[in-house]
Amino acid sequence: MSSSKTQVTKNLNEKSILVTREFNAPLPDVWRAYTESALLDQWWGPAPWRAETKSMNFTPGGFWLYAMVGPENQKHWSKMSYMNIQHQHYFEAEDSFCDEEGSINRELPVSQGKSTFTETANGTKVEFKMIYPTEADIQTIVDMGFEQGISICYDQLEELLKNKAVSFQP
Repeated sequence: MSSSKTQVTKNLNEKSILVTREFNAPLPDVWRAYTESALLDQWWGPAPWRAETKSMNFTPGGFWLYAMVGPENQKHWSKMSYMNIQHQHYFEAEDSFCDEEGSINRELPVSQGKSTFTETANGTKVEFKMIYPTEADIQTIVDMGFEQGISICYDQLEELLKNKAVSFQP
């Protein structure tokens, strides 16, 4: 599986990054992979890192608090705060770095984003657009390895969806 399937488009004029990928899977399965912590933990962290959920409340006003856990058990915390959700169509969220308790680290970029899910002839197209306050924030995220990391994560999601008979068990 090639990570070239994942398209990452930076637009410095609007201070945004758009990530697009089509998955060969039904929309309800892709939606679940984005909105259930047990599934997110299986693909969100780019190997050899992994995601580990501390808490998740996928409702407007709720949030997902998780750590990216490294091969030597180092943890970097993040928080995705959900603002608006249209079931199996889109969700809007604020994505930030934080501490283990969810207090946002204002020294690192915070984005406002929207993930949109569209049924296609071959499966589901996901568009994940993040808007940052400054161009420097985009550069910081890119320098942190965002493009490579999200491509690895999306490849892992493709594999998870392909093997869903095992991975999607309750």
